[in-house]
Amino acid sequence: MSVVIIGGNERMEQQYKQICKRHRCKAKVFTRMSGNLKTQIGQPDLIILFTATVAHKMVHCALKEAERYNIRVERSHSSSACALENMLRECCG
Repeated sequence: MSVVIIGGNERMEQQYKQICKRHRCKAKVFTRMSGNLKTQIGQPDLIILFTATVAHKMVHCALKEAERYNIRVERSHSSSACALENMLRECCG
């Protein structure tokens, strides 16, 4: 399963990827807005939005791509490792 994480803390980027790996998910993490975010998102199985630590422009871009490719979107106000664990446990089984 492929996962794109939008938002979160920069210093936790590697930890997010390790958590996804433990759940057998391949992850891309975007903590900052890049000019070509739209093309970098691709077509993952799941988009996770950490709403407390993300720019509105990034959310808008991610939701637009999710709608275009019918991608599941999960939101969490918390960008903690525990919140990510819980979401992946719920989504990936």
